[in-house]
Amino acid sequence: MYRLRESQIEVFLVHPGGPFWAKKDLGAWSVPKGEYTAGEDAFDAARREFTEETGYEPSGEFIPLGTIRQAGGKVVSVWAVKGEYDPDQIRSNLCTIEWPPRSGRKIEIPEVDRAGWFSLEEARKKILKSQGPVIDLLVGLLSGKGS
Repeated sequence: MYRLRESQIEVFLVHPGGPFWAKKDLGAWSVPKGEYTAGEDAFDAARREFTEETGYEPSGEFIPLGTIRQAGGKVVSVWAVKGEYDPDQIRSNLCTIEWPPRSGRKIEIPEVDRAGWFSLEEARKKILKSQGPVIDLLVGLLSGKGS
């Protein structure tokens, strides 16, 4: 999701929850995303995951940005939508992880613990390195559309 503030583009990013990510900031944030279920349409999955991770159901004109491959090999299909949402209102779904790793102990954590709006410059520093191309795809789209 993106918005325009004083003719500057801002992007909406989420921070992963849980103890592993708790003290990480730069290079830890992400676009809201998740796994497809068998037979699920990629666009439908993207909308579902955004809602699950934030508690907000985006609407508007969704524009396909293409796909990127993350460092771990996961292929992420990405859409842009212009919108507005208060990041203090996020309500993330919960997931269960083993913590500490290999301990056999399971804990429940929010998939996302916070969200925020960031200028393009800030977002390039905050976002996972392998998701950085998403910002370039958005900028390319908006510069070709006249925002």
